[in-house]
Amino acid sequence: MNFSTLDYLIILIYLIAVAAIGILSSGKQTSATDYFLGSKKIPWWAVCFSVVATETSTLTFISIPGLAYLTNMNFLQLAMGFIIGRIIVAVIFIPRYYAGNMETAYQYLENRFGSPMRKYASVTFIVLRIFADGVRLFTTAIPVKFITGLGYTECILIVGAITVVYAYVGGIKAVIWTDVIQMFIYTFGAAVSVYMILELLPGGWNDVMKVSASAGKFEVFSFPKSFADLFTGGYNLIGGLVGGAFLAMASHGTDQMMVQRLLTCSDKRSSQKAVVMSGVIVFMQFAVFLFIGVLLYTLYNGADFKSLVMNGKNLTKSDEIFPMFIVSSLPTGVAGLIVAGLLSASMSTLSSVFNSLASTTIFDLMKGNKRFTSDAAVLKYSRLATLFWAFVIMCTGLLFESETNPAVDFALKIQSLIYGGLLGVFLIGVFMKKADLRTALISYTTAIVFLILLFVLPKAGIIPALNLTWFTFFGVVISFITAFAVTSARKI
Repeated sequence: MNFSTLDYLIILIYLIAVAAIGILSSGKQTSATDYFLGSKKIPWWAVCFSVVATETSTLTFISIPGLAYLTNMNFLQLAMGFIIGRIIVAVIFIPRYYAGNMETAYQYLENRFGSPMRKYASVTFIVLRIFADGVRLFTTAIPVKFITGLGYTECILIVGAITVVYAYVGGIKAVIWTDVIQMFIYTFGAAVSVYMILELLPGGWNDVMKVSASAGKFEVFSFPKSFADLFTGGYNLIGGLVGGAFLAMASHGTDQMMVQRLLTCSDKRSSQKAVVMSGVIVFMQFAVFLFIGVLLYTLYNGADFKSLVMNGKNLTKSDEIFPMFIVSSLPTGVAGLIVAGLLSASMSTLSSVFNSLASTTIFDLMKGNKRFTSDAAVLKYSRLATLFWAFVIMCTGLLFESETNPAVDFALKIQSLIYGGLLGVFLIGVFMKKADLRTALISYTTAIVFLILLFVLPKAGIIPALNLTWFTFFGVVISFITAFAVTSARKI
């Protein structure tokens, strides 16, 4: 392994610097609004970069290259749908959030349907984030394990503990401003990776064309071969555009982790610019990380990843391909810089998760608690909530060590289990004026149960696996069908 003392020193300096910058950038905080919303004074471009950094977790840095190694660049079709979905969020959701001067995404549900719907949505959001981000934290541990030789448990605890330091002290300001720095660090790491892989290829770009282009690795657009293939096959253009749009509408319009960032802007227009521009940047980033996977496919001459060996051990996950390359093939210093970039991608998402879970706990579930006797008391419990959820996420990350599918696919499916119903109930609130609390609760629950069955039954071999691009869309459809049935039954 080529990892040297200099590489370790670079990573150590990075970790200390990020924690210090996060704490120093937080400023003075006197209330939960300061802690969770940055007093709504964050510039739109910083929010945009923070959204991108939060979305670009270790899943992107590790799993997307592994996905391209296994398949091709079809995943970009989903990223195209992400842009469409963000535009819809800017037009439909953000004006409503700013019109109500809201603290969380779920306050809209309370205003529209009542407090029980807000609390129900908040609890399911918490469950969603615990499991989806447990996957993300685990993927971070993969390269750290390669580098240090420590077990997954130790690696997860190290990364999580360092991240929670500045998230606990600095709140959303620290999270956003460290996100901005981390985005540029991991982008630089990705660019260096592309350059280094091309340098290692004897024939350079000619080798890429000979090995990867001929194997169809640059294929972006794919069309279903049959009606069944549209829903159960790989990524395709229809599923990418439609499913990607609905997934982005849910993640950036109803998920508190993203909505919280958008609410830190000073006005509606700034928030709209932040969410739309983030979609463009994310598309470009997906293209870069998919390209890294294509280059690695060329470097290893298309070998089955299970036949690739590092330190005498065969790889067991496609997610391990890029980390293996980093620690075994890059020169001294460069490997440290790229691992710092990988940690940047992870820590930006983790800090966001810790903070958003805490904000939902305080604003949605505990507001009005008798212990909240002053702004200082609320701030104290906000920080304690951040610590608590950091501990929970670190524990959850240990559950996914045996998962062999690409982590990005697995995590997106977990998210979509609730996203479909959540987006559905938001849209029901917007477009179905006669829908009441009972309608919302039944529709939301029905969608969640339906999507859980679509997730569990394929694992039992009962039905074919549904492509992840359709989970959110089907959840919305089921929500509306149920809502129409409930309101129609009420009229009878």
